[in-house]
Amino acid sequence: MPVTRGFTRRAAERDPRLPPGQYDAGDGWPVLHAEATPSIRTDGWTFTVDGLVMTPTTWSWEEIQALPGSRYEGAIHCVTTWSKFGMTFDGVSVDTLLKAAGPFDDAAFVLARSHTGYTTNLPIEDVTDGKAWVVWNVNGTPLEAIHGGPARLLVPHLYFWKSAKWVSGLKLLPQDQPGFWERNGYHDRGDPWLEQRYQGD
Repeated sequence: MPVTRGFTRRAAERDPRLPPGQYDAGDGWPVLHAEATPSIRTDGWTFTVDGLVMTPTTWSWEEIQALPGSRYEGAIHCVTTWSKFGMTFDGVSVDTLLKAAGPFDDAAFVLARSHTGYTTNLPIEDVTDGKAWVVWNVNGTPLEAIHGGPARLLVPHLYFWKSAKWVSGLKLLPQDQPGFWERNGYHDRGDPWLEQRYQGD
């Protein structure tokens, strides 16, 4: 079978950090969301962990900022095929928030919700053990509203629609409850390395 030399060279040069079907967005950070960008003041902002927890807990902006900080450094991947490397996000680990609320043993899933009403679902294993954060700074500056500020969920090992913008809380559940995009045909989990973009992938 003939082999095109140029195709072979391009394939060999593909960045191994890129999941299949993705491209490097470089300096750009595309803006994609299903809703109008809200204007959320930090003096009225809250974050709540409730559902299957011993102590439902709500933090104000000042209270969540006072928790022990945590940083993520690495890549993010969008289902629309772009990836962005060299990102640094600062905030608080979801582990810290869940520890304060005390999940019950039968808490198997979380439903992340936003101040806009947006929701997305995740297995609890995908937001624990250092895999997820609530973040408010990116690359040393406050997170802009168009990127989910004042704070967003960050679950960087999954496609970025799982990292809910304008996040307002996590509800712990005994079973899966699909969120906005999952009800509209997107994959329930969204692993970039498995190309779990849509239901059936």
